[in-house]
Amino acid sequence: MTDHEHATQVIYLGGLGRSGTTLLERLLGELPGVMALGEVVHLWERGVLAGQPCGCGAPFPACPFWRQVGERAFGGWSARLAERVLTLRRRVDRTRRVPRIAHPDLGDYVQVYRRLYAATGARVVVDSSKHASLACCLASGGIDVRVVQVVRDPRAVAHSWGRTVERPEDGLPMTRWGPARTALHWTAQNAALELLARRGVPVTTVRYEDLLADPGPALAALGHELGLDETAAGLSFIDGRTAWLGPSHTVSGNPMRFQVGRVKLRRDDSWATAMAGGDRRVVSLLTWPLRLRYGYRGAA
Repeated sequence: MTDHEHATQVIYLGGLGRSGTTLLERLLGELPGVMALGEVVHLWERGVLAGQPCGCGAPFPACPFWRQVGERAFGGWSARLAERVLTLRRRVDRTRRVPRIAHPDLGDYVQVYRRLYAATGARVVVDSSKHASLACCLASGGIDVRVVQVVRDPRAVAHSWGRTVERPEDGLPMTRWGPARTALHWTAQNAALELLARRGVPVTTVRYEDLLADPGPALAALGHELGLDETAAGLSFIDGRTAWLGPSHTVSGNPMRFQVGRVKLRRDDSWATAMAGGDRRVVSLLTWPLRLRYGYRGAA
């Protein structure tokens, strides 16, 4: 299979983790002609090298879908390939490079993703890698990418990053960050995505709170914005604030990537009562310009 046999549109979910990107990816992945791939940026380390489970439950090396993608794109997965991509990522794919992403290895790095996306056989894929730097690489490398910037109240995000959540893949706790670190990363990622939009990259902003307030119409509006003409006819899996999700082949992401069947769509606003006042003030202060831009006001 050559890179030109199949034109793949990429919907790239950007923002900071714990903002609802995995939920949105799962919903988009239920639409006709759309395939959710998870956080592809972590495929090389967590899938190829560590053999962690695919969203379908099978270990990455044993998943028939990913085995076929690897054969089509690269003649099979290998540690050598993964190490090469990780080396390219360290050279090219860095947030600090977003203002000027040009690099001699950019073409080789983007070509790997181009081949991988095409090898899925899907017309539209969803990559929820989140990092603005990878979105910048893909757009600069000529891939047909539509960025969806997923934002959530930074105080809610910081509260989530401070909680202990077990990873189903290995039983270990997910990474935890303090309020100040989360606030700085929230600002950096969203500011970088704003920069991409000013450069002409198609960026659509979706607030977590708006998505959960009325999931069906919010998803239909997003689908229309992204040019997914079949969206309105493909929303039978959503009934009010309930969704029915089928198995997925996501390679990394929030634990909800493993959920199948009936899923309640409701906001997590536990931060409003459980977050310490001092932590709330720190996050509010460090994020205030963009926080107000996205409509997150209220008391600190």
